Amino acid sequence: MTDFQERLKKAIERGERRGHAKAEKAREEALSEADCKRLHSQYRLQLSERIEACVAKLPQHFPGFQFETIYGDRGWGGACGRDDFDGSQGRRRANLYSRLEMTVRPYSSLHVLELTAKGTIRNKEVFNRKQFEKLSEVDLDNFMNLVDVWVLEYAEMYAAG
Repeated sequence: MTDFQERLKKAIERGERRGHAKAEKAREEALSEADCKRLHSQYRLQLSERIEACVAKLPQHFPGFQFETIYGDRGWGGACGRDDFDGSQGRRRANLYSRLEMTVRPYSSLHVLELTAKGTIRNKEVFNRKQFEKLSEVDLDNFMNLVDVWVLEYAEMYAAG
Protein backbone atom coordinates (compact mmCIF):
# COMPACT_ATOMS: atom_id res chain seq x y z
CA MET A 1 0.00 0.00 0.00
CA THR A 2 2.88 2.39 0.62
CA ASP A 3 3.87 2.10 -3.02
CA PHE A 4 0.38 3.26 -3.98
CA GLN A 5 0.51 6.10 -1.45
CA GLU A 6 3.78 7.36 -2.94
CA ARG A 7 2.44 7.12 -6.50
CA LEU A 8 -0.74 8.93 -5.44
CA LYS A 9 1.29 11.67 -3.76
CA LYS A 10 3.47 12.10 -6.90
CA ALA A 11 0.39 12.17 -9.15
CA ILE A 12 -1.12 14.93 -7.01
CA GLU A 13 2.13 16.90 -7.11
CA ARG A 14 2.31 16.54 -10.92
CA GLY A 15 -1.29 17.72 -11.20
CA GLU A 16 -0.61 20.72 -8.99
CA ARG A 17 2.49 21.66 -11.01
CA ARG A 18 0.49 21.31 -14.24
CA GLY A 19 -2.29 23.46 -12.78
CA HIS A 20 0.16 26.15 -11.67
CA ALA A 21 1.86 26.12 -15.09
CA LYS A 22 -1.50 26.41 -16.84
CA ALA A 23 -2.57 29.31 -14.60
CA GLU A 24 0.75 31.08 -15.18
CA LYS A 25 0.39 30.67 -18.93
CA ALA A 26 -3.16 32.05 -18.79
CA ARG A 27 -1.95 35.07 -16.79
CA GLU A 28 0.74 35.75 -19.37
CA GLU A 29 -1.73 35.46 -22.25
CA ALA A 30 -4.39 37.60 -20.62
CA LEU A 31 -4.14 41.20 -21.63
CA SER A 32 -3.93 43.83 -18.95
CA GLU A 33 -6.58 46.55 -18.86
CA ALA A 34 -4.07 49.06 -20.23
CA ASP A 35 -3.15 46.67 -23.07
CA CYS A 36 -6.84 46.23 -23.92
CA LYS A 37 -7.45 49.99 -24.01
CA ARG A 38 -4.38 50.52 -26.18
CA LEU A 39 -5.39 47.74 -28.59
CA HIS A 40 -8.98 49.01 -28.80
CA SER A 41 -7.75 52.52 -29.51
CA GLN A 42 -5.42 51.28 -32.23
CA TYR A 43 -8.14 49.17 -33.90
CA ARG A 44 -10.73 51.94 -33.51
CA LEU A 45 -8.49 54.44 -35.25
CA GLN A 46 -7.77 52.17 -38.21
CA LEU A 47 -11.39 51.07 -38.58
CA SER A 48 -12.89 54.55 -38.22
CA GLU A 49 -10.54 55.83 -40.94
CA ARG A 50 -11.68 53.00 -43.22
CA ILE A 51 -15.34 53.71 -42.41
CA GLU A 52 -14.95 57.41 -43.19
CA ALA A 53 -13.10 56.69 -46.44
CA CYS A 54 -15.76 54.25 -47.67
CA VAL A 55 -18.94 55.99 -46.47
CA ALA A 56 -17.70 59.39 -47.67
CA LYS A 57 -17.69 58.06 -51.25
CA LEU A 58 -21.47 57.54 -51.33
CA PRO A 59 -22.33 61.25 -51.84
CA GLN A 60 -20.12 61.22 -54.96
CA HIS A 61 -22.43 58.63 -56.51
CA PHE A 62 -25.77 59.58 -54.96
CA PRO A 63 -26.36 63.35 -55.14
CA GLY A 64 -28.09 64.79 -52.11
CA PHE A 65 -26.36 62.59 -49.58
CA GLN A 66 -24.47 64.47 -46.88
CA PHE A 67 -21.53 62.88 -45.06
CA GLU A 68 -20.89 63.39 -41.35
CA THR A 69 -18.16 62.15 -39.03
CA ILE A 70 -19.38 60.43 -35.89
CA TYR A 71 -17.42 60.48 -32.63
CA GLY A 72 -18.23 60.32 -28.96
CA ASP A 73 -20.64 58.27 -26.84
CA ARG A 74 -22.13 56.42 -29.83
CA GLY A 75 -18.72 55.45 -31.17
CA TRP A 76 -16.41 56.56 -33.96
CA GLY A 77 -17.08 56.31 -37.66
CA GLY A 78 -19.22 57.98 -40.24
CA ALA A 79 -22.67 58.35 -41.68
CA CYS A 80 -24.32 59.77 -44.72
CA GLY A 81 -27.94 60.44 -45.38
CA ARG A 82 -30.50 62.42 -47.26
CA ASP A 83 -34.09 63.54 -46.95
CA ASP A 84 -36.32 63.36 -50.02
CA PHE A 85 -39.75 64.68 -50.77
CA ASP A 86 -42.23 62.31 -52.41
CA GLY A 87 -45.34 63.86 -53.90
CA SER A 88 -45.70 61.51 -56.85
CA GLN A 89 -48.80 59.87 -58.26
CA GLY A 90 -51.36 61.84 -56.30
CA ARG A 91 -50.19 60.45 -53.00
CA ARG A 92 -50.07 62.50 -49.90
CA ARG A 93 -46.82 64.36 -49.57
CA ALA A 94 -44.20 62.37 -47.69
CA ASN A 95 -40.66 62.83 -46.53
CA LEU A 96 -38.36 59.91 -47.31
CA TYR A 97 -35.31 59.40 -45.15
CA SER A 98 -32.24 57.38 -46.21
CA ARG A 99 -29.12 56.91 -44.10
CA LEU A 100 -26.13 54.63 -43.62
CA GLU A 101 -24.35 54.86 -40.27
CA MET A 102 -21.33 52.79 -39.31
CA THR A 103 -19.39 53.04 -36.04
CA VAL A 104 -16.83 51.36 -33.85
CA ARG A 105 -18.35 51.22 -30.38
CA PRO A 106 -16.44 52.79 -27.45
CA TYR A 107 -14.19 50.69 -25.23
CA SER A 108 -15.97 48.72 -22.53
CA SER A 109 -15.08 46.29 -19.76
CA LEU A 110 -16.14 43.43 -22.06
CA HIS A 111 -12.79 43.80 -23.87
CA VAL A 112 -14.28 43.47 -27.36
CA LEU A 113 -14.00 45.37 -30.61
CA GLU A 114 -17.52 46.01 -31.91
CA LEU A 115 -18.49 47.30 -35.35
CA THR A 116 -22.09 48.38 -35.92
CA ALA A 117 -23.93 49.40 -39.08
CA LYS A 118 -27.47 50.52 -39.71
CA GLY A 119 -28.93 51.17 -43.13
CA THR A 120 -32.24 52.87 -43.90
CA ILE A 121 -33.62 53.45 -47.39
CA ARG A 122 -36.72 55.58 -47.95
CA ASN A 123 -37.93 55.23 -44.33
CA LYS A 124 -37.37 51.46 -44.28
CA GLU A 125 -34.58 49.87 -42.24
CA VAL A 126 -32.80 47.49 -44.60
CA PHE A 127 -30.18 46.22 -42.17
CA ASN A 128 -28.93 46.57 -38.62
CA ARG A 129 -25.70 44.66 -38.02
CA LYS A 130 -23.09 44.12 -35.35
CA GLN A 131 -19.81 42.26 -35.45
CA PHE A 132 -17.60 41.84 -32.41
CA GLU A 133 -14.57 39.86 -31.29
CA LYS A 134 -12.45 39.71 -28.17
CA LEU A 135 -9.61 42.20 -28.41
CA SER A 136 -7.07 39.41 -27.98
CA GLU A 137 -8.54 37.55 -31.00
CA VAL A 138 -9.32 40.39 -33.42
CA ASP A 139 -8.75 39.78 -37.13
CA LEU A 140 -8.57 43.40 -38.31
CA ASP A 141 -8.62 42.40 -42.00
CA ASN A 142 -11.99 40.72 -41.43
CA PHE A 143 -13.38 43.93 -39.88
CA MET A 144 -11.98 46.06 -42.73
CA ASN A 145 -13.60 43.70 -45.22
CA LEU A 146 -16.95 43.98 -43.41
CA VAL A 147 -16.82 47.78 -43.72
CA ASP A 148 -16.33 47.44 -47.48
CA VAL A 149 -19.02 44.78 -47.88
CA TRP A 150 -21.64 46.64 -45.83
CA VAL A 151 -21.10 49.93 -47.70
CA LEU A 152 -21.24 48.14 -51.06
CA GLU A 153 -24.39 46.28 -50.03
CA TYR A 154 -26.08 49.52 -48.97
CA ALA A 155 -25.10 51.24 -52.24
CA GLU A 156 -26.52 48.35 -54.25
CA MET A 157 -29.79 48.38 -52.30
CA TYR A 158 -30.14 52.14 -52.62
CA ALA A 159 -29.43 52.06 -56.36
CA ALA A 160 -32.01 49.30 -56.83
CA GLY A 161 -34.53 51.74 -55.53
